[in-house]
Amino acid sequence: MSVTFDFSGRVALVTGAGGALGSAIATGFADAGATVAAVDIVEPESEDFLLDPDHEHIEVYQSDFTDEPRVKSTIEQIVTDHGGIDYLANVAGTWRGGTPIAETDVDTFEFLFDVNLKTMFLASKHALPYLREREGSIVSVSARSSLEGGEGDGIYRASKAGVRLLTETIAEEHLGTVRANAVMPSVIDTPMNREMMPDADHETWVDPVEIADVVQFLCSDAAGATSGAAVPVYGEA
Repeated sequence: MSVTFDFSGRVALVTGAGGALGSAIATGFADAGATVAAVDIVEPESEDFLLDPDHEHIEVYQSDFTDEPRVKSTIEQIVTDHGGIDYLANVAGTWRGGTPIAETDVDTFEFLFDVNLKTMFLASKHALPYLREREGSIVSVSARSSLEGGEGDGIYRASKAGVRLLTETIAEEHLGTVRANAVMPSVIDTPMNREMMPDADHETWVDPVEIADVVQFLCSDAAGATSGAAVPVYGEA
């Protein structure tokens, strides 16, 4: 059974839009008729930028969403260009690990919290006034591993747990005006993850398109009664 969504006339802001997951989410919204403001720190000309910048419903904004003045100005520009924001998908994120806490340098801590949590906080903070105007929706990417501690990547897990908790807070603070939910993928089937784990069973990993479908559902009227949730998207893992 296939499910389709119609976001015609809506504006979706997607952070981390040039990555494997972000590009799947941005493309999913665009294919469903939404105007997509695709934000990434990576230049569209880079080989690491996986989104098609020529899609008729996608406009790319290169910006650093760890920098509050740039977040504010970029979101203001998006609203000027497109009239408002209906959906915010906080996808920008990354993984670092391999060392226990006692051996992890503070630069790694700051980097992960900046990319995984600060971007989500700043994008939400500055998009919320516009989302309230349209009774919009936020979906942020947490992680299955955020549910418990684990050896070697505790900083990553903590940053993604922060995404869940801020999601719950935003939902509570905006009852009846803005819905906020999170998705919790297991290992995502991306080129980078395959390179890092070549011997893993890739068939059990979750496809970015499957996560994009859940994000669209959470933004749709079908999820109108859902806010403050952290939705598992584990694939077969």
